[in-house]
Amino acid sequence: QVHLVESGGGLVQPGESLTLSCSASGNFFSVDTMGWYQQAPGKERELVAVRTSDGSTNYADSAKGRVTISTDNTKNTWYLRMNSLKPEDTAVYYCYAEIRVNRNYQFEYWGQGTQVTVSS
Repeated sequence: QVHLVESGGGLVQPGESLTLSCSASGNFFSVDTMGWYQQAPGKERELVAVRTSDGSTNYADSAKGRVTISTDNTKNTWYLRMNSLKPEDTAVYYCYAEIRVNRNYQFEYWGQGTQVTVSS
């Protein structure tokens, strides 16, 4: 069984920074894609950043220049560093992964979500 566990959310003031982390645990072959999504109140879940196993990275336009996704493949952990946070960044942030559980099967997994609130 595979689990994603997030940490790092909280209340910050506008302009501050925050780092979220997500760790994959359980029995699996590899974590092929690691990413982060956000869901603001009343809105659909949207991509923030994603990194694939070949190292390519994709960011939402709203995140470019302020957000960095990084990974520690030795720990099956990835991070989302968010700088210059704005009130409109307030959302529940979910980590996401495409995990190969064996040579033949790959599944999508989601973290439980962590609340980020940007407010003065």
